[in-house]
Amino acid sequence: MTLFDATEPGPEPPTADPADPAQRIRLVVAYDGAPFHGFARNEGVRTVGGVLTEAIGTVIGQEVELTCAGRTDKGVHARAQVVTFDASGDDLDLVRLTRSINKMCAPSIAVWGAEVVDHGFDARFSATARRYRYLVHNSPTPDPFTADSAWHVDEELLLPAMVLGCDALIGEHDFAAFCRRPKRRDGEEASLVRNVTEAVWHDDGDGRLRFEIEASSFCHQMVRSVVGTLVDVGRGRKRPGDLLGVIRSQDRNRAGDLAPPHGLTLWAVRYPGWASDQQRDGWPAPR
Repeated sequence: MTLFDATEPGPEPPTADPADPAQRIRLVVAYDGAPFHGFARNEGVRTVGGVLTEAIGTVIGQEVELTCAGRTDKGVHARAQVVTFDASGDDLDLVRLTRSINKMCAPSIAVWGAEVVDHGFDARFSATARRYRYLVHNSPTPDPFTADSAWHVDEELLLPAMVLGCDALIGEHDFAAFCRRPKRRDGEEASLVRNVTEAVWHDDGDGRLRFEIEASSFCHQMVRSVVGTLVDVGRGRKRPGDLLGVIRSQDRNRAGDLAPPHGLTLWAVRYPGWASDQQRDGWPAPR
């Protein structure tokens, strides 16, 4: 089973059966990706989706199938991942479900909130955008307190050049140069065209650099490849103007190396009238 850094376009979601008595449940989930081999269930390895599925099934006494907004890769974290599943019965106690999952899955996985949604809502297909955050600790000295959540780069980085390099990413492009090309589906290559609406670096002080990128969706390893290429710009190995040429080349060898996975976090997922990060902060912690 292939693990994806983010959601790719795929077949249309199944049509809901109005006679189906099951409820559709939406969870907003945070997790530390370090102990897991990605999100997607994969026999023989421990994954976020596998652990979460087992915990839900244990609590409600039913087998469930999870759909997530973005299937994060091995070692990648999430602050506000969105998952949906169907559960039969109308007496599901969501407070108990949330509390029980958190006790079973702590400290690596936490459910921030749960609610019943319409059957037409799908964590993957209903999403309009995904937002990722990447952290870099740019200092000659490593920081043990950020070692599991930020890429330590000891060479001095020229941040203004990295900021300029982001300009080429904005808009709709074929990002083949930054992605692992997926397997063919029905003899046709999947499109790697994505629409990036925001890509920006922030200096948070004391060597802490924060990269924010938002797009309709992402292809496999796209964010880590973009970050690796922009860090090469900061090192002086590439110029900001080279990014457009890399994109147009559609040549994976023209981009930089992948940034390490532990610096990457799926930060938010957006839906019409709703965003997972806003809802996450609005939910009280389970008691």
